Amino acid sequence: MTRVQRVNRFFLLLAAPVMGLLLCLMLFPPQIDLHLDTDSYKSPLTLSSSSGKLLQDLDAAEKSARSTTTSIKKTLNLYNQTTKTMSTIVQKASVQAQRPESIYDTRIRSKLGRPIETVDSDKIRLELFRVNAVTYKGYAMKVKLKDPSAMRMSLAGEQLGSSETTLHAAQRYGAIAGINAGGFADQNGKRYPLSTTMMDGQYLTGFQSSFKDLYFVGLNDSGKLIGGKFDRQDELDSLQPAFGASFVPILLENGRKTAIPAKWKAAPKRAPRTIIGSYKDDQLIIFVIDGYNETGGSGATLEEIQSQLYKIGVVNAYNLDGGGSSSLVMNGRVVNHPSDGNLRPVPTSFLFFR
Repeated sequence: MTRVQRVNRFFLLLAAPVMGLLLCLMLFPPQIDLHLDTDSYKSPLTLSSSSGKLLQDLDAAEKSARSTTTSIKKTLNLYNQTTKTMSTIVQKASVQAQRPESIYDTRIRSKLGRPIETVDSDKIRLELFRVNAVTYKGYAMKVKLKDPSAMRMSLAGEQLGSSETTLHAAQRYGAIAGINAGGFADQNGKRYPLSTTMMDGQYLTGFQSSFKDLYFVGLNDSGKLIGGKFDRQDELDSLQPAFGASFVPILLENGRKTAIPAKWKAAPKRAPRTIIGSYKDDQLIIFVIDGYNETGGSGATLEEIQSQLYKIGVVNAYNLDGGGSSSLVMNGRVVNHPSDGNLRPVPTSFLFFR
């Protein structure tokens, strides 16, 4: 029950007795007994006295009714004024409560620049920015999930071993935007997701304890980005994951830079990249960095991306599959410039819905 509803209830209870009295007077007016016995006819003085008393009683009742009506009107006026005042207070409090979020969002946007494209609905707000660093270029997409259902993960062909481009996945599901998700391994002409992968709260190939540099990243039931290394299934289950995929390595954890394994610094040194991260207010940030090949001569290093994400206030960040897999689609088109010349088919994609 809201504060305004509690105030309304208080004044209704306060006015109930007075309104009940008025209703009784209206439904059951005082009965006037004009029956006169024989003695009354014989005594004009007695009749006159009775009539006078009756008139006094009627006058008193009329005055009481007027007073009651006046009291009810005053109570109703006070009730209306109080309701209006409380509504104004609640509205102002709501606006004030949103100010910190608005201020923080303005700070984030000031570090990303001016958005070149925006999608805003009741479920999601997407803002697309250009990334123009000294040594690399690409795109950043800031995502505000107003409803957890606005983001999901797709599995190509709805079965393990299949693959499709992120654009095809977005079109198939009617998504407004999408990026490639976890890493994969090719086997016998089929493409399988790496390690722990979840869809609709279910493990596709069972839980696999984190090994080497692999991590898991996804969303929980509340629409919050979760991720990290998990040795036991109950550790991951406690975060209530809705979906997620695996790859390497973690770049930021709880606002701190993590050590990037030497292997991933050099293999390759530079490459197209796809990174997903989150701010302290749970907004998501996605970086998709372009490059013309996967041989280490174009794109960005993981250290460069890590430093840039850290500078703009990202608290958690995870490197997704990169190279020719890096994909960013929005509003039915490919936004980035895939190093293969065309989007690479992948087994999983993160999709966003209007």
